[in-house]
Amino acid sequence: MQHEAFLTRRYLAVFLPLLPTQRLIRSKGSAPDTPFAMVEKQRGAMRLAACDSAALALGLSGGIALADARARVPELAVFDHDPAADLDLLGWLADGCERYSPACMIDPPQGLLIDITGCTYPFDGHEVRLAKDLKQRLRRHGLTGQIALGATPDSARAKARYAKQAIHALPVEALDAGDKVHQALRRAGLKTLQDLACRPRKAFAARFGKATVVKLARLLEEEDACITPRRHVPVVSVTQNFAEPISRTHDVLDTIATLTGKAAAQLNDRSQGGRRFEVSLFRSDGHIARLAVDTGAPTRDSALLMRLIRERIDALSDPLDPGFGYDLIQLTVPTADILLPSQAGLDTKVDRSAQTEALIDRLSVRLGRDRVRYFEERNSHIPERAVVECAAQSGQPQKDWPKPAEAEPPMRPFRLFETPQRVEALASIPDGPPRQFRWRKSLHHIVAYEGPERIAAEWWRRKAGHEQSKGGPTRDYYRVEDSEGRRFWLFRHGLYSETDAPIWYLHGLFA
Repeated sequence: MQHEAFLTRRYLAVFLPLLPTQRLIRSKGSAPDTPFAMVEKQRGAMRLAACDSAALALGLSGGIALADARARVPELAVFDHDPAADLDLLGWLADGCERYSPACMIDPPQGLLIDITGCTYPFDGHEVRLAKDLKQRLRRHGLTGQIALGATPDSARAKARYAKQAIHALPVEALDAGDKVHQALRRAGLKTLQDLACRPRKAFAARFGKATVVKLARLLEEEDACITPRRHVPVVSVTQNFAEPISRTHDVLDTIATLTGKAAAQLNDRSQGGRRFEVSLFRSDGHIARLAVDTGAPTRDSALLMRLIRERIDALSDPLDPGFGYDLIQLTVPTADILLPSQAGLDTKVDRSAQTEALIDRLSVRLGRDRVRYFEERNSHIPERAVVECAAQSGQPQKDWPKPAEAEPPMRPFRLFETPQRVEALASIPDGPPRQFRWRKSLHHIVAYEGPERIAAEWWRRKAGHEQSKGGPTRDYYRVEDSEGRRFWLFRHGLYSETDAPIWYLHGLFA
């Protein structure tokens, strides 16, 4: 049963034999007039890393020393090899391949792997049509691609690399087990995978190692290793293809609205609601525009999603440019949570919680997720660690803030300084309340005070062998009022039993 399950998966591999040179042509806009190659320093000498088709036709290949290549082809032009630029181009191509499947992986330095299982419905269920469409798109961008299909990633990769569609016709070099293993196999008269397939595996493992046997099993489509997609595979993904590209904003929004309805229906079948929705607009020239909206609570309300998407489009600093039009639009839901059906009550009370969440979502889309925040309590008595700011869409506070008793002043000021500000204070007795203090060159005479509220250092933050903690000595906080009616929150950092010179700080202001 397990072997049959493996065979149900299908993979597509793309190998780009001329990627470095064709990438250079794309960047320069035209090819040099003479054969050219990319060079890099290898083993202390300049060697060819890649050759264009003209250089290959003259007998040059990668790995040849530059001096030898110039001796064979004096007119050879050379350019520096840039692997990072090649990898960027592969990433751009992998983004474009998401039109076929969300499970796409880069296979450096010159390949791509795509899991197309269940993704052939736009091509009437025919894998060959999908492969043909991809090859035409690569040719349109000036790239030569060798494409192959297989039941395992290793099989598809090897067939694409060696431009063969039959597994058993692949050479033993497809094992990628090292030159010594390949030479030993050829000396034994084993030249293709067909020769290896009919040999006992135990003897093969004893001679060349178990890892080589595993590679052989994957090449022969007996064992599936699966791929690791570049992006998180979405919970729900819906797409819309167009026979002719569309460019009008009205048509784009109507298509997105249709896709949100389809996604909502799928989420409803799963009893889920989306927390993040991503829209990908595939332009006919290969460019992809991406839009993403987040929600504070799981939802499958298509009307709400459309409002958020419109807000997101309006908030873009760089408006959408359809160019020659979009030929595919995709909506994915990478993050979803359980959302059970709920029945409205008989009363007509307004659900203020839902209204608040909708407002937070709209503000977060318009202003940015990290700009709409709320305070959340933390288990600490140190004031600056007692609360943290969190994105409002990450979830609501777990508990309400404690409310002070009526006619009682607040125990803590609403405004805290991020860093307590040092002041010069005078107390009547050691470890006693302050009588006056100087802050920002102004002297404040204290007429009333409440305190102290003593906060000890957190013991788990103490350094080994020291009484003082990372947060400093003990703090004595006082709520004070000066002669002009202004109220402050002061604290003495350290007791006289802990230090010879305690320091006073102003930590907050009351309203």
